[in-house]
Amino acid sequence: MISAQHPLASWFLVVSTLSFLAVFGLPLLLCPLKWARVFGWKIPEGNTDLTVYFARCLGGVATAIILTLVQYIPDPDSQPALFDLIALVCGAMVVVHVWGALRKAQPPLETLEIFFYAAVCAVAVWIRHTALA
Repeated sequence: MISAQHPLASWFLVVSTLSFLAVFGLPLLLCPLKWARVFGWKIPEGNTDLTVYFARCLGGVATAIILTLVQYIPDPDSQPALFDLIALVCGAMVVVHVWGALRKAQPPLETLEIFFYAAVCAVAVWIRHTALA
């Protein structure tokens, strides 16, 4: 399952996909309000249908991306653009989380995610342009 030619890239995909699936993809898809409480969000009283809808949409997109990436764990160099996708998604998440931090509109755990997303983005770029080159 792990590529003999590019084990670092394969292991990166294994660790990142399992982590993202467990922490973001499936929880947002299946139980978004519970996930939000765990991450420190205050859930307003009243109708939360739109919140749940958008969270499930994000969870569905995240899960779809993750399941696509999993297919390339054994042969990561066959689709190097997937590492660009990871970098772009994580880069966008850095911007979203910095914006929320500057506005003081998110719980502290969300602000800490800035470093997590930045690190995953940097590793994806490094693998794409160094390890797979």
